[in-house]
Amino acid sequence: MRGLWVALGFLTRLPLPSRRFDPSAAAARESLAWYPVVGLLLGGLLVSAAWLLQATPAPLAAALLLAGWVALSGALHLDGLADSADAWVGGLGDRERTLTIMKDPRCGPAGVVALGLMLLLKFAALLSLGPAQGVALLLAPLLARAALVLLLLTTPYARAAGLASALHEAPRLACWCGVALSALLAAFCGGSGWRALAASLLVFVLWRRAGLRRIGGFTGDTAGALAELTELAVLLAVAL
Repeated sequence: MRGLWVALGFLTRLPLPSRRFDPSAAAARESLAWYPVVGLLLGGLLVSAAWLLQATPAPLAAALLLAGWVALSGALHLDGLADSADAWVGGLGDRERTLTIMKDPRCGPAGVVALGLMLLLKFAALLSLGPAQGVALLLAPLLARAALVLLLLTTPYARAAGLASALHEAPRLACWCGVALSALLAAFCGGSGWRALAASLLVFVLWRRAGLRRIGGFTGDTAGALAELTELAVLLAVAL
């Protein structure tokens, strides 16, 4: 279970007892298989929050849900999205320049625009979900974290070393089971679930191909961007 605690500590800002956190490399590798479980937990919390906000005016409820969503994740993946946007625009097609820009902690114009558009589109999608809101809120974080697992299972790391490089040694069978169970859960959610699954797979294929072409793989930042893009794709697929 130590892998679950590490995954929770990394992917969320939930208050966890410090004695439960194991900083070892072995625990980090074990944590990857638990990413979809963390996504499912986040989805459950969002569904619960939406239920509590039923009596709130729709725009305010959507804004509060989105704020809570960002707070739960600590804006971890939004940071990756901003860095990736800056690097893709400023890198001018060059691999080394793209990787260098991603290491810069400052946020440039492209990153700011990407963050603004992402939050705006998520807010608009939350407003438009209607009766399928519960399915979308449950599946968006789940499929996004499953996409991260799939990315690490199928894609080389673009740098010589880094935070995500050690995760390549994660137990592959457990990771594949997590991905498969996430897809099955989406399929059991009916038409909305199938649309969410198709949208997440499309985003995964396109973003993975972009990463392979530009930098020869992925980085922690591009993985974070994948999570954000997957969440948005799921919300839009269900809303539309």
